[in-house]
Amino acid sequence: MTAIDISGLAPPLMAAAHRAGGLVMDHYRNGGPVQRKADASPVTAADLASEGVILAALAELTPGIPVISEEAAAGGNMPETGDLFFLVDPLDGTKEFIASRPEFTINIALIRNGEPCFGLIYAPATDELYFTRSEGEAVSATLSCGRPLPEWPAMAFAPMRSRKPPEDGLVAAISRSHLNDATTRFLADHDVTSTLSAGSSLKFCLLAAGKADVYPRLGPTMEWDTAAGDAILRAAGGIVLAETGGPLAYGKRDSGYRNPGFVAWGRNPSPA
Repeated sequence: MTAIDISGLAPPLMAAAHRAGGLVMDHYRNGGPVQRKADASPVTAADLASEGVILAALAELTPGIPVISEEAAAGGNMPETGDLFFLVDPLDGTKEFIASRPEFTINIALIRNGEPCFGLIYAPATDELYFTRSEGEAVSATLSCGRPLPEWPAMAFAPMRSRKPPEDGLVAAISRSHLNDATTRFLADHDVTSTLSAGSSLKFCLLAAGKADVYPRLGPTMEWDTAAGDAILRAAGGIVLAETGGPLAYGKRDSGYRNPGFVAWGRNPSPA
């Protein structure tokens, strides 16, 4: 397995996300055609432009580490992976993007031994940046892709920490585009008193920032949808559990990197 310094990933990958975000926002403002992939999910020129920037940056930064990226994988480019590989979603929340809602993100994650150890989420329409600055440390910052990339030492990073569930009931983060019957039943069966709707991986960030307590997604997702948010939430004190039991695992090549349903918690509901 190639050795890698987790803390050294954020500055260059923030720069790559900043460049990709600028391209995404150009497409967001100007519009463009929407195509359908083999699985009927939408893809736009913004997805492809962002992916090109991120893959080029990773090839230069970590040339020995495989990358599984959503659009490349859809085209059949799915390299063999070992104990260490990247997962990339160049435009998470494409449905939000198409609907002109600003809740779409660029997601980059590093997987080590089946677990996400680094994650970066950038929401270019709202200038939100979230990432794991080091092992067990999640932070947020403001980053505008409409302005020059700031110098790393000049940036203000705010620590992120999930909260202890309040005694008067849970706040649930729910999907704006994928709320199904199973999730609705989960909300009814648990002590959920209010909900926050959001698109893309930003729901993980609501938990990591202590603004919500649980995020149930009891439907299909892919590993590149969840890995960056999972890494950030873990570093902030939370956990993502598969509905089949145990932490959500990564590297499921035999299933095409498809996830089972899961529930993300700001704090482990069953601490050891």
